[in-house]
Amino acid sequence: MKATIVSIGDSKGIKIPNTVLEQCHIKSEVTLEVVNCNIIIQPANKTPRKNWEQCFQEMSKNKEDRLIIDDNLDLDTSGWEW
Repeated sequence: MKATIVSIGDSKGIKIPNTVLEQCHIKSEVTLEVVNCNIIIQPANKTPRKNWEQCFQEMSKNKEDRLIIDDNLDLDTSGWEW
């Protein structure tokens, strides 16, 4: 399918047929990503942290849940100069 690029204010855009939007389950928001000079348009994830708990449990099971950054902070402010 070809689409013509049109001016929209200071930007450019394309018209996407409703049937295509319905097939992709796109209602109001999308994410855009450029991969190897290709524009990837996907429905926006309304629940960005969905399945995190399951992923964290799997990481723990695989012993992949170690700290990457040392979290030992010196919070003793007595020697600090303000």
